[in-house]
Amino acid sequence: MNNKAEDPNLWNDATEAQKLMRERQQLDDSIAGVKRLEQQLNDNIELIEMGEEEGDESVVKDAEDALKTLKAESDRQQVEAMLSGEADGNDTYVEVHSGAGGTESQDWANMLLRMYTRWAERSGYKVEILEMHDGEEAGIKSATILIKGHNAYGWMKTESGVHRLVRISPYDSNARRHTSFSSVWVYPVVDDSINIDINESDCRIDTFRASGAGGQHINTTDSAVRITHIPTGIVVSCQQERSQHKNKAKAWEMLRARMYEAELKKREEAANAEAASKTEIGWGHQIRSYVLQPYQMVKDLRTGVESSAPDDVLNGDLNPFMEAALAHRISGKADAGIDDVD
Repeated sequence: MNNKAEDPNLWNDATEAQKLMRERQQLDDSIAGVKRLEQQLNDNIELIEMGEEEGDESVVKDAEDALKTLKAESDRQQVEAMLSGEADGNDTYVEVHSGAGGTESQDWANMLLRMYTRWAERSGYKVEILEMHDGEEAGIKSATILIKGHNAYGWMKTESGVHRLVRISPYDSNARRHTSFSSVWVYPVVDDSINIDINESDCRIDTFRASGAGGQHINTTDSAVRITHIPTGIVVSCQQERSQHKNKAKAWEMLRARMYEAELKKREEAANAEAASKTEIGWGHQIRSYVLQPYQMVKDLRTGVESSAPDDVLNGDLNPFMEAALAHRISGKADAGIDDVD
């Protein structure tokens, strides 16, 4: 790859050159990450040996804590190495929609939005809110965020599906236990190298006033834009900008991304429908339960991974679930003999 990068004719094809340079940078980063882990491992092992020789328990404990952090980083890098799908390296859109149940499910949708925002920030990603529709009393009816950073879609892609919450309702004066459902949809940002043709005559464009909590987030003009792709029923909307023109441009980007994600899914299912039914949990299917009462447990229904600390999970500690779902998904495709096309 270094020989190709140093070829004086490389930039005759700018698109191919940029792709090669991105791959080279990713490989350099991966190698540097492994070397850094190896150095830190050796350093902390030496610290433990020194602490034990000198009888300094604090040094030993600090080094052991550092090794635990190192283990988590190593696990993350292992998953990063598995993210080789066509769009895995891209930024990603995440939509959250409340289910039936009014205030309960709208509050749950807001909790999910906060959970993914916290996870993204802890992972070093940037988050932009593109649109949000508030609930009547609390929470949100729906929201779309953009998570920006390398492998954002690769990490998030297994989160699409229905998420179930069981808890004592803070909105029930009789303190009864309620079950709420919200749906999550994840799809990759489409870069300029991917051509997605959409016939504008197949789309309906609506404008409306942006909704929000007030202040700078509220708009007095019809600047928010909603685009409906009539043949597929796909709907996207954006109210991030004050300019209707900018919101329309962003909505078109989101629609292209949704169409691209749908095509990736179609290709995968066509490759092996039986494997897809075993390894894919799509829209409308429950993937994870979050139980706060009568006991505390978060369980992924695809992989069996559990956590007895739902507060940590709801604060963004999602990596164990994501890692297991990605490994499950990839191993399922490997057993079926198909490539990871998305």
